Amino acid sequence: MRTAVVRVGVDRAGELTPAQLTDGMARLRELAATAGIEVVENNLAALPPQRREVELLIAGDDAAELENIAVSLCAKAFGTTPVPGVLTFISRGTDDDAHGVLAGLGLNGEIERRPGDDGWDVVNVTLRKSDLERVPESRVHTALEASLNCEVHIRTV
Repeated sequence: MRTAVVRVGVDRAGELTPAQLTDGMARLRELAATAGIEVVENNLAALPPQRREVELLIAGDDAAELENIAVSLCAKAFGTTPVPGVLTFISRGTDDDAHGVLAGLGLNGEIERRPGDDGWDVVNVTLRKSDLERVPESRVHTALEASLNCEVHIRTV
């Protein structure tokens, strides 16, 4: 399972006092802990209103669902109308991360990992030739290497 960093603007208008922001963060931590979600520590009161954004670490693959969960938690915690921000995924170099990268590019493939001669993993990815007509192999290769931080070989069938 992948882990998303879901960012949510909680006070873009700057209407909450520092005490309200601090209380909101405390409520958010409680609500998130109950749901198995981690809150990245952030001193919202020290930030300008347009940057008053919380970051939640949520396990899952469905970006829209994760965003809805985060916005709902923030609305309960802060009593505002939160604004969804940028959602990214943490990469730990796992096969799930590789499948997530492929899915993000609209591809499906087989992943095989083996130890390399120098002690680093080598990941072999098998893709259909027809898929690489839509997405350049170089783009797939670069995205996989960046996500996995290891050597990637792409094989087409």
